[in-house]
Amino acid sequence: MKTILITGGAGFIGSHVVRLFVNKYPNYNIINLDKLTYAGNLENIVDIQDQSNYKFVKGDINDITFLQTLFTEHKITDVIHLAAESHVDRSISGPMEFINTNIIGTANLLEVARTNWQSDDHIFYHISTDEVYGSLGKEGFFTEETAYDPRSPYSASKASSDHIARAYAHTYGMNLKISNCSNNYGSHQFPEKLIPLMINNIVHNKPLPIYGTGENVRDWLWVEDHAKAIDTVFHTGKTGETYNIGGWNEWTNIDLVQLLCSILDKKLDRAAGSSARLITYVKDRAGHDARYAIDANKIKNELNWEPSIQFEEGLEKTVDWYLNNEDWVNDITSGAYQDYYKEHYK
Repeated sequence: MKTILITGGAGFIGSHVVRLFVNKYPNYNIINLDKLTYAGNLENIVDIQDQSNYKFVKGDINDITFLQTLFTEHKITDVIHLAAESHVDRSISGPMEFINTNIIGTANLLEVARTNWQSDDHIFYHISTDEVYGSLGKEGFFTEETAYDPRSPYSASKASSDHIARAYAHTYGMNLKISNCSNNYGSHQFPEKLIPLMINNIVHNKPLPIYGTGENVRDWLWVEDHAKAIDTVFHTGKTGETYNIGGWNEWTNIDLVQLLCSILDKKLDRAAGSSARLITYVKDRAGHDARYAIDANKIKNELNWEPSIQFEEGLEKTVDWYLNNEDWVNDITSGAYQDYYKEHYK
C-alpha cells in the first residue's frame, strides 16, 4: 500500500490535492504535512479530517530530524511536495524565509527520501511555478525547454529547488517528476493573492490596488484542474520528465479586476460600474515581470490532461465560494494579515 506524504496540504493548492487523493484513492494512506504558517489553515480540510486513510501532521520541512522520524514512523513510500513560501511581495520584503523553506526545506526532503528509499519504486513529485522562466514579451510561451531566468527572490528560490531536485534524481537515481504551473485561482486561497484580495475588497468597498498600469499579463488555472493535473502526472507522467500546467487563459491584471467588478456588481445588486470606481493604481512592484504564458501541449498530448472549465465560469464559482464563506474569510483577514496589507498596499 502506498503511503504518500503531501507537504503543504493545508494551504490553498495543497488542500485541493489532499482532498482529491483522500477521496479518490481509499487504498492510499495520505499523510498531510503542514507547518501551518499564515497561509495554512486546518479549516481548508475539515471535511476530510476523520477519513480513515488520512492523517494530519504539523511540522517543518526545515527540521531534518523531524522528517527522518516521520518517514520512519509512517513508512512513507512517495512524496508530493507542495510546501513553499509563494508570494512574490513577501519574498521581496523578506527573502530569507523563502530561501530557507523553498531551497533548504526541499533539500531536506530529498535527502531524507534518498536515505529511506532502498528501491526504485518510489516517486518524488516536486511542484514548481512558471515564474522560474522569467518574463515574456508580447509573443511566445514558456515550454518545458525554456531556459530558467528567475527575477524575484521567490522565483529564484523555486528555480533553485528545481535544480536541486533534478541533481538528486541524476546523481542518486531517484524517480523524480516536476511540474511548473501558472497562477491558480479558486476557493480557500489566502487573500494576499490578486483574485481573493479583490473579491474581499469589493465586498467591503475598499480600494482595489493595482500595480503600475495593470497591464501585466498572467495565465490563470482553476485550482481543481491543477489538482487533477497533479493526480495525472503522479500516476501516469514519465519519471524524469517536466510538465508545464497552464490554463491557456491570459488576462491583464486590470482586465481581470474589471471582470471581477462586473461579476460582483451583479451578485451584490450594485449599479453597473460601482465597484470599478474602487480601482486605485499604486507604485509598481519591484522587478514586476511583464507576462507569463504556459504552453501546456506536452501534458495534453502525452497525458491527455487539459483544463475542464472556462475562466468566466471558474471565476463565478470562485466568487460564489467567497461570498458564501464570509466566516472563513473573516477568520484569516484579521491580526497579522492587516499589518501585512497596510505595509504592501498603503
